[in-house]
Amino acid sequence: MPAERVADLYRAYIDCLNSQDWENLGIYVGQDVRYNGVLVGLDGYRQAREAEFRAIPDLRFDVQILVADDTMVASRLNFDISPQGTFLGLPVNGRRISFSENVFYEFAEGKIASVWSIVDKAAIEAQLSAA
Repeated sequence: MPAERVADLYRAYIDCLNSQDWENLGIYVGQDVRYNGVLVGLDGYRQAREAEFRAIPDLRFDVQILVADDTMVASRLNFDISPQGTFLGLPVNGRRISFSENVFYEFAEGKIASVWSIVDKAAIEAQLSAA
């Protein structure tokens, strides 16, 4: 698939997440999707994203950098959110935090087959200790 088409699919996937259009998530994510090397499947992937939106009412995926080739997307996502309770094991409890996630997606047969995510947890810890 051409890199431009992969980038367009990724942007549509991000729109799907931001609109919480769970019924159409399977258009973009494969049945046997892996997350950080673990087979979670489409249902598990969907449940994890739904749980994120429940725990973070103001969650929005903001693409800052997007690089694509014919099978891969590399993206830097920015977040400015107020998670309820704990987030990544940290006691955020509704405080506003800003951080980035570097994430890589492998596409197969026109759908996301693997996701590798690295969140800048140190940035969150610094904000919490400064408050």
